[in-house]
Amino acid sequence: YARSSHQCCWPASPSRHQTWHQLMWVLLVATSPGSWAQQGTQPQSIKIEGDITLGGLFPVHSRGPAGVPCGEVKKEKGIHRLEAMMYALDQINSDPDLLPNITLGARILDTCSRDTYALEQSLTFVQALIQKDNSDVRCSNGEPPIIPKPERVVGVIGASGSSVSIMVANVLRLFAIPQISYASTAPELSDNSRYEFFSRVVPPDSYQAQAMVDIVKAMGWNYVSTIASEGNYGESGVDAFLQISREAGGLCIGQSIKIPREPRPGEFEKIIKRLMETSNARGVIIFANEDDIKRVLQAAKSANLTGHFLFVGSDSWGAKSSPIQDQEDVAEGAVTILPKRASIDGFDQYFSSRSLENNRRNIWFAEFWEDDFKCKLTRPGIKYEPGRRKCTGEERISQDSQYEQEGKVQFVIDAVYAMAHALHSMHLDLCPGYMGVCEKMDPVEGRMLLQYIRSVNFNGSAGTGVMFNENGDAPGRYDIFQYQLSNVSNPGYKHIGQWTNHLRINPEEMQWSGGDHKVPESVCSFPCESGERKKMVKGVPCCWHCELCDGYQYLLDEFSCDMCPFDMRPLKNRTGCRPTPIIKLEWSSPWAIIPVFLAILGILATTGCIVTFIRFNDTPIVRASGRELSYVLLTGIFLIYLITFLMIAEPSIAVCAFRRLLLGLGMCISYSAMLTKTNRIYRIFEQGKKSVTPPKFISPTSQLIITFILISVQVLGVFIWFGVMPPHTIIDYEEQKPPNPEFARGVLKCDMSDLSLILCLSYSIVLMITCTVYAIKSRGVPETFNEAKPIGFTMYTTCIVWLAFVPIFFGTAQSTEKMFIQTTTLTVSMSLSATVSLGMLYIPKVYVIIFHPEQNVQKRKRSFKAVVQAATVSTHLSQKSNDKQNGESKIEPDRSQ
Repeated sequence: YARSSHQCCWPASPSRHQTWHQLMWVLLVATSPGSWAQQGTQPQSIKIEGDITLGGLFPVHSRGPAGVPCGEVKKEKGIHRLEAMMYALDQINSDPDLLPNITLGARILDTCSRDTYALEQSLTFVQALIQKDNSDVRCSNGEPPIIPKPERVVGVIGASGSSVSIMVANVLRLFAIPQISYASTAPELSDNSRYEFFSRVVPPDSYQAQAMVDIVKAMGWNYVSTIASEGNYGESGVDAFLQISREAGGLCIGQSIKIPREPRPGEFEKIIKRLMETSNARGVIIFANEDDIKRVLQAAKSANLTGHFLFVGSDSWGAKSSPIQDQEDVAEGAVTILPKRASIDGFDQYFSSRSLENNRRNIWFAEFWEDDFKCKLTRPGIKYEPGRRKCTGEERISQDSQYEQEGKVQFVIDAVYAMAHALHSMHLDLCPGYMGVCEKMDPVEGRMLLQYIRSVNFNGSAGTGVMFNENGDAPGRYDIFQYQLSNVSNPGYKHIGQWTNHLRINPEEMQWSGGDHKVPESVCSFPCESGERKKMVKGVPCCWHCELCDGYQYLLDEFSCDMCPFDMRPLKNRTGCRPTPIIKLEWSSPWAIIPVFLAILGILATTGCIVTFIRFNDTPIVRASGRELSYVLLTGIFLIYLITFLMIAEPSIAVCAFRRLLLGLGMCISYSAMLTKTNRIYRIFEQGKKSVTPPKFISPTSQLIITFILISVQVLGVFIWFGVMPPHTIIDYEEQKPPNPEFARGVLKCDMSDLSLILCLSYSIVLMITCTVYAIKSRGVPETFNEAKPIGFTMYTTCIVWLAFVPIFFGTAQSTEKMFIQTTTLTVSMSLSATVSLGMLYIPKVYVIIFHPEQNVQKRKRSFKAVVQAATVSTHLSQKSNDKQNGESKIEPDRSQ
C-alpha cells in the first residue's frame, strides 16, 4: 500500500473482502518462479507522462546467469527498439491530425529476455485494475487515507520474444488489456480463443514456415533436418514447418533437434554428431535465438564440417551479423528469412542525435553509451576502472561508433501507430468534437479498444499496409536473403527474393560455398539412373534404394518394372520396349558357306555320275550295277545335296513346304534303293542255300516297284502332315534370347520343331538301319557280286555319321546359335552320308569307265548254283581260284539284274 510523506496509513487488520483479482495478483507474485522481487531487485522503468498511457516491454538486457535476472545491455534489440517507441510517441504527439489535443504517455519496462521476469514486470500494468478494499484503513488523525491512484495502462506494446509475450498475454487477458507485439512470431499466439487480446504487426511463424517450405522445395531438397531453441518461438516454428511439410508432401525430416534453455557443455557438439547421422540431409532448418545459432556454427566449424551444412534460418537470424561473427565461412550460402522491412530514415536522424544530455528520459541510455563507445562513465557509487577509457559525453552515435538500424524498429513504430490509430478512431466515435479525453474514454474499455485495433488499416512507417486478421496476425511479407562470401565484391547478406503468399526467388542470384552457382543437393536418396526403379524405405517416403530392371524388364513406372512383350526387348535405357530384330540364316554366314560348298561339290559329282552313266548306259559296268536302281539312288543322292539350299534359303510357305517334302525324301529314295538291293542279294543267297530256284521279285521291274512302294510311305506321310498342319513360317523369339537383351534376336524359321524334323527323317533312319542289317547278313557274298560289300561299307559309315549327328544336334538345343548349328549339322551330315554313298558305290565305277575303259568289258557269266557255292568257300581263297571253279558253270544268271 502507498505511504505518503506526510501521513502513514496502515490497515488495521487484513481485508476479508479482497476480490478474486487481488487474489490472482497475490498468487502471481507469490508463485512466480525465481521471483526476483523477493531477492530485493527493484523494478526499473521509464515513465513518460500523458493523457493516455501505453505500456512497453523491451529486452533491454540479456538473460542473466543463474541467480541473476539480467545480464548485459542489448544495444540493438533492446535500446534501438525502446527508442523506436519513444520516437513514435514523439511523432504522434506532434501530429495535429492523429489524436489531437491528446498526449500519449508510456510506462516502459525491461523484460531481460526472460519470461518469468517479464511477468513480474508486467504486473505493474494491472495494478490500477485491481480493486482494493480500504474500509479498514485508519490514519492516525482519523482522516481517510490518501492513496495515490496508480496509472492506468490502456494497451501494451510488446513483448519481443514469443515465450515472453505468451506469459504476459495470459495476465493481460485477465484484465482485458490489448497487446500489440512487434517481434513475437510463434504460431501459438494465433489462437484467438486463448490469446484474444494479443495482436502483432509481424506475421506469425506459420507464414514463415510456409515460406521456408517453399524455399526448400524451390532448391529441390527433399531431406532436411531441423534445429529449434527450446521455447515457444523455436518449437512452434519447427512444429509449423513439420506440419506444413507433411501437408505439402515430398519432404522428409532427417533429424529434429531441440536445444535446451540451459545447454550443458558439449551439447552443441552432440547436436552436430546427430546431424551427421543423416549426413545426406545437408539442409538444416533452424529456428533458434542468436546465441544458439552462433554456437551451432561454432560446433560445425570445430567438427571440420565447413561447407557441409546448408542452413535455412528464420527471422531470428535474418540479416544479422552477430550470429555469424567469426563463423562466416560456416555460414556461407545460408538462406535466411526476414519479415519485409525498411530502414526508417526519421529514426536514424532521431537516434543519431541522442546524447547523454538530451536523452535523460531513457534510464538505460548511460549503459548503452558505455557499451557503444567502449568507455566508462563516472557515476556516484560506481568505481572507475583504470584500464578503460573515460567517456567524455561528446561522442556521437554513428560517427564515433558503428550504427545500423535494428531490423524490428519499423515494426515497433507500426505497433505504436496501430494503437494510436485505434484510439483515434475510438475517440472519434465516443467523443465526437470533444477536445481531449471524454468521460466515455475514461477509463478506456479494453474489449472495445481491441475491436478498434483489429479494424485499423493504414500505411505504416515503411509505406506498407498495417492491418490485422481475425486472429490479430499481420499479413505475411518476407524478404529472402543469402549470406555470400566468395567471388563477391561486398561479402554479406544479399537480397535474392521475397515471399508474399507465394515465393518469388531469383536462382541466378544464389551462390554457394566456393562461389558455385549450382544448388547443392540435400536429398535422402539420389535420383535413380535410367532403367532403375525405386524401392522405398519403409516409413521414410523420401528414401529409396535403386534397383535395375534386369533381364527383359523395362521401367513401367517410378516404382515397378514389367516384362516386355515376348516379341520385344527393352530399350537401352529401359524406359520402354522396342521390337526384337528378326534374323535368318544368311548365305554369307560361315554357318552356311561350308554346307553350301559341300552341297555344290556333291551336286557336281552326282551330276557327273548321272551324265557318265547315261553316256555309257549300255556298257558292262553300268549294266552290272543295276541301271534302274542306280538312277533312282543317284536321284536320291542329288536330292540330299539339294536340301542344303532349301534349309539355308529364307523361310517362306513354299520353302517350308519343299523342306517337309524333300528333307526326308532324298534319304528315303537312297536308302529304299539300297535296301532293295541288299534285300535282293540276301534273298538270292538264302534261297540258293535251299534250292537252285531263284527267289521271286528279283527282276529290275520288281525292284523298282518295291523301291517306289517304300518311297510312297514317306510321301504319303508328308502329305498327311500337309493336311493336318499346313506349312507356314514362324518367328521364334525364345531360341536366341540370352540374358543380355541386346543380343536377343527373333529367328525366322519354318514351323518344324526338332521333334517333327526327326520324325521326318525317322522313316529314312529305319530304312538305313534295316539296310545295314541286311548288309551285315550279306557280308559273306563275294566282293564283286552286285555291290554287296560297297553297300555294306556305305551303311556302316552312314550309321557312324548319323550317330555323330544326334548328340551334336540335340546338344545344342540350349545354345543361342541353335538354329545355325543345327542347320549346319543336319545339312553337313546329310551331305556326308550322300557323299559316302556316292563315293563307295559310283565314283569307283566312273573312274574305271573314264580312265580304264579296257576293264569295262563283258566277263563270263556264272550260274546261280556256282555263285551260291562260291559263297561257302573260304574267303582266304584267291580270286583266281574262284574264277577257275566258275569256268564250269552251266546256268548263267545275269549279274546285271
